[in-house]
Amino acid sequence: MVSSFDLTKLQLLLNDFYTLTHIRITVFDEQFQELTSCPTQLPAFCRLIRRSPAGLERCRQCDREACNISLHRRDTYLYQCHAGLTEAISPIFLGNIVTGYLFFGHVFSYASREEGWKIISEKCSVYPLEQDELKNCCDQLPITSEDYILSASNLLHAVASYLCMERMILLRQNDLPIQLDNYIQNHLRSPLSAEILCQNLHIGKTNLYQLARQSYGCGIARHIRRLRIDRAMSLLLEHPEMSVSEIAESCGFEDSNYFSIVFKKQTGTTPLKFRSAESKKFISQSSQED
Repeated sequence: MVSSFDLTKLQLLLNDFYTLTHIRITVFDEQFQELTSCPTQLPAFCRLIRRSPAGLERCRQCDREACNISLHRRDTYLYQCHAGLTEAISPIFLGNIVTGYLFFGHVFSYASREEGWKIISEKCSVYPLEQDELKNCCDQLPITSEDYILSASNLLHAVASYLCMERMILLRQNDLPIQLDNYIQNHLRSPLSAEILCQNLHIGKTNLYQLARQSYGCGIARHIRRLRIDRAMSLLLEHPEMSVSEIAESCGFEDSNYFSIVFKKQTGTTPLKFRSAESKKFISQSSQED
C-alpha cells in the first residue's frame, strides 16, 4: 500500500453513505484489497453467486475490470455486473496517484421484477444454482430507479474527494510510487524517458511500467504527456505574454510543432485557439457579472 487510511473516520463516513442511500459501499486499497464496507455482509444474492467457484472468480474478474476502467477514465464508472446487478466504482486520487477505490453495488435497477428476473436468470444460468433459491434472493433486493443510482454515483464521486480533503488518507512518502511521482513532477521540463526514470529511481523497466499502470491507469509516456499538456493549459491562461514556443519548452517539448500536435490530440484544439476561447469565456463571464 502507498497510503494509510484512518479506518475509524472512514467507517463513520461509509455508515452515513449507507444511511442515506441504503446501498452497500466498500473501500479498497490501490491493489483492490478490501479494507472496510458498510454493511459488512454481502447481500444473500451475491453470497449465493459466490458459493460457486466459477461465480466467485467471475465476481472478482468483473471487479478488476471495472477497477481498471475507472482508473483509465480517472472518473466514476457505472456499470452492470456479470450477474445483472448495477454497480459503480470511483478511484481515489491523492495528486496523480490512485490510493484506493470506492465501490457500491448489488443494486437491482430494472423497471419491473419480471424484466429484471428474466435478464438475471439468463446471466446466471452458467452457474450451478437452484433457480428457486436464486429468485428468492433476487426478490429480496429492492427495486432502485436509474435516477436514484445516478445520484448515488455522484455522491460516491464526492465522497472520494472528501476522503482526501479530510485527510482520511495519507501517502507514505518513502514508497516507490511517491518517489516516481515526485521525480516526474520536478523534472517535467527535462527529458523523461523510461531509461532516465529507471536510472534515477534504480528500478527496472518492467517495474516502472507496472507502477505506472497501477498508479496512473496508463503507460508512463502517456502519463507524462498528460501532465505536460495540463501544465501547458495552465501556462496558456495564466501567462498570456508567453509564446507557444516558450510554453512548449517550459513543459518539456523541444519541438513546438510537435507540442501543438500533442496538445490538439489531447484537447481537440490548438494552443492558440485554446487560449483565445478560454479568454473569451472569461470576458463573457465578467461582463455578465457586471
